Amino acid sequence: MTAASLDAALVRAARAGDPGAQRALVERYRETVYRLARSATGDPDEALDITQEAFIAVFGALNRFDPERSFKAWISAITLNKCRDWARRRAVRRFMGLPMPEQAADWIADEAPSAETLVADRAELAATVRAIAELPTGLKDVLILCTVEGLSQQETATTLGLSVKAVETRLGRARKKLQETLRGEGLARV
Repeated sequence: MTAASLDAALVRAARAGDPGAQRALVERYRETVYRLARSATGDPDEALDITQEAFIAVFGALNRFDPERSFKAWISAITLNKCRDWARRRAVRRFMGLPMPEQAADWIADEAPSAETLVADRAELAATVRAIAELPTGLKDVLILCTVEGLSQQETATTLGLSVKAVETRLGRARKKLQETLRGEGLARV
């Protein structure tokens, strides 16, 4: 059974009210949704909240899912919308003077061979996460979907309502801008 046919079968069962199918969809896509939210926000705690919000939205809109589309692309689009909502709320909080803590380095794994390497890797990854989170939305969404989530350019185009050429162009611009930002911080290994 292909991934698409398994997704379609799970969606049909979930629409029929099967809690096992709903659970299977969550288990199948929770890591994808979390990674996407974490990449978009740079904040692991917010990413958990966004993941929950995304699944609530997915199951609320499951009857509108078109089985001809990729479920992964559809759930990714919903997740990105939740990330945009989060960014708008964050902008309002900033405007109102309520500071948001920057804790992007907290989720980095401790698998470095030495303390020096660990510190350098954490700093580089945190800078990269921050740089990705600060990209303009149009560039960030394409970069995350293609590079982090591994969607094809066609799936990304469908998810974002763009042409494949627009995805290709934005992906190139996002990578260039990311390299420029990291080069400015002395971290040009992208």
